[in-house]
Amino acid sequence: MEIELSLIGMEKGRQYETIVTTNNYENIKNAAPIGVIYAGEDKILNRIFKGSHTLENIISQGEFVVNITHNPELFTLSTIGNLPQDYFNEDNSLKGVEAYFKCEVISLKEAVTQSDPIRNSSAAMVIKSKVTELIIKKPTKTMNRAFSYVIESLANLSRFDIVEKDKKEEYLKRFKEANRVVAKVGRREDIKAMGEIKKELIKKGYEP
Repeated sequence: MEIELSLIGMEKGRQYETIVTTNNYENIKNAAPIGVIYAGEDKILNRIFKGSHTLENIISQGEFVVNITHNPELFTLSTIGNLPQDYFNEDNSLKGVEAYFKCEVISLKEAVTQSDPIRNSSAAMVIKSKVTELIIKKPTKTMNRAFSYVIESLANLSRFDIVEKDKKEEYLKRFKEANRVVAKVGRREDIKAMGEIKKELIKKGYEP
């Protein structure tokens, strides 16, 4: 049966912010924020740097769970330290998330890009996986951080004419970084919105 990830707002080729949960041979569960790229149909891609418990567990177990949530506490706690074991369900999903899907690894490939903070050809791995089950507990959309960058850029644009020169320069730097991220992970609507903001900045005499 084909898994419809569009039911949780995922579009082919776009990257989404999720929390990936895994366990090891001792059944110790682990959670980490990981970007997920929807490759179409029932396939996803993850790119994870070596040295993480998440990657070690995925390699050893060949499976993992992708949790969909807008809960900032879960993202924060799973970034700065492992979540307590009582945050997990028996099937490795997280308690209280809006939806989650289970994945089985298809392939692993070493990969690095020019933008990597760690310049080592063996520092990261791309994992291609098949989604085997989707559980939706309540209607939700998988989070794409591009929208947040659009809103922040609009907020800065609204203040642009009333701030000092040094603040304008700071806003322009922020916009350049936001535009880079949106171009990489955003939806067509996000990219179009950033294009409109750029036009407004050009009208004001700046080249963002």
